[in-house]
Amino acid sequence: MIADALTVSPLLYIFVPIAFLLGSIPFGVLFTKSKGIDIRSEGSKNIGATNVLRSAGKKSALLTLVGDMVKGALPVVVCRYAIMNIDLSQQSPEVVGTVEDLWPGIAGLSAVLGHMFSVFLSFRGGKGVATGFGVLLIYSPAVAGIMLLIWLIVAFIFKYSALAALVAVSAMPIIFLFLDASTVKVSISILLAALIIYKHKSNIKNLLGGSEDKIGGKADS
Repeated sequence: MIADALTVSPLLYIFVPIAFLLGSIPFGVLFTKSKGIDIRSEGSKNIGATNVLRSAGKKSALLTLVGDMVKGALPVVVCRYAIMNIDLSQQSPEVVGTVEDLWPGIAGLSAVLGHMFSVFLSFRGGKGVATGFGVLLIYSPAVAGIMLLIWLIVAFIFKYSALAALVAVSAMPIIFLFLDASTVKVSISILLAALIIYKHKSNIKNLLGGSEDKIGGKADS
């Protein structure tokens, strides 16, 4: 079924580079530049909303968060719309279901990879949490909601954004399994979780060494 889903329409392959390019837009860099800040040289040097909050304040962090989420959600939305307009009447229900799970997942993963390895930042980038969450808001809203709840609980108790993200992301494939998701969706979630955990390797080291910055830190409004 995977092979059939991969060959239903050449049009769908265009979403891979488009989603990657969209994901590559470094909103954290753009929204701090106006303050004379190069976020890549501040704090943890990450371009995500947490480091923007510490280095440039709440407004820039909120804009970065929204921008990073939208660039994850948009490719999934457009990919789903494209699938709705492809003639799949000759395909079996199983193949149609695989197409509907596989291609939006591929588009979402491409956007996350673009954020992590931005073509505009010499293939460097962020850690993919907000962009991945944007993907999940469309790909599986129930999973996104449960993960957000986990993130909020862990962040409230321990005050570490990275720890909250790692716990929530690690739980993601289990949540998909618990909700009886398809094998394709579970596989996509495992890949997404692995990518985000990999990009947090420095945070894991800092958490173990007790040097990870807590939520809030230094910032000006």
